[in-house]
Amino acid sequence: MKKIYMIMTGILTIVLAVLLVTTVFQIKKGNSVKNQMAELRKEVKELEQQAKEKEIGRQKLEKELVDATEKRDTAKQEEEAAEEQEAQEESIEVSDAEESDIEETAEGTGKKVAIDPGHQGYNVDMSDTEPLGPGSQEMKQKATTGTQGKFTGVPEFELNLNISKQLQEELEKRGYEVMLTRQDNDTAISNRERALLAASFGADIYVRIHANGSEDTSVNGAFTMIPSSDNPYVANLHEQSYALGEAVINAYCESCGIKNSGVQCYDNMTGINWSKVPVIILEMGFMSNESDDRNMQDPDFQILMVQGIANGIDRYFAEE
Repeated sequence: MKKIYMIMTGILTIVLAVLLVTTVFQIKKGNSVKNQMAELRKEVKELEQQAKEKEIGRQKLEKELVDATEKRDTAKQEEEAAEEQEAQEESIEVSDAEESDIEETAEGTGKKVAIDPGHQGYNVDMSDTEPLGPGSQEMKQKATTGTQGKFTGVPEFELNLNISKQLQEELEKRGYEVMLTRQDNDTAISNRERALLAASFGADIYVRIHANGSEDTSVNGAFTMIPSSDNPYVANLHEQSYALGEAVINAYCESCGIKNSGVQCYDNMTGINWSKVPVIILEMGFMSNESDDRNMQDPDFQILMVQGIANGIDRYFAEE
């Protein structure tokens, strides 16, 4: 009996020892977990602090970037404003100079310019003929309606009159006395009659305004037509007509940037052969070419065209 009691006591002691050891282990394990959790919380707090510091840094950089952008935009606006102001001042200076030049020119050019807006409207019958030149047996139709804008649909006679009227106004500002051979599209006046009208006006030069056409739509550019030195009617006008044609075509193309095809001689033009003064035909561009056609109908481009013609006339008289 005593032996059994001792065995039971031993087993109970072992069980209690095991429980004690297990309890101690669990306590230690719990303490270890608590320590790990504490360390994790600390790391989380450190990470949160780092994130907060980075966010503050990011916001600071963002603000610096915004400030820099605003400064750059402000500087750019100030620079553009300064450039605009400078351009306006230059423009005013140029305008004042131009007005001064016009006033000086207007005081006494003493020059007369006859302008012929080529062709006439569809309502005018000019199918009758007239001599190609004084004493000529060759006859040509008195006048035609001309070509038409392939892309704009505008008739040449309308374009010619439009540019001629603008040119008259510009030349009169520069001090010239100007006459148009026709003021509308329904005037029945032949090419011979136009040349004689310019002579009766006492014109110093006769400038005929035309536009061109071609079956080839790629052909473009401008040129002036004059009598050749072998012209059977007005060979004596060749040299001065060449000088006028060269001055006008160069200034015209410089002004509006159109292709310059130079000065070309033609002896089969009634309006040239009946002229009494230096004469040119300005072919302003090809109405069969899309670029030329559309440009010649643009009001801003027309200003450049007119300025160019007027500049060429100025050059001609300056070099006489």
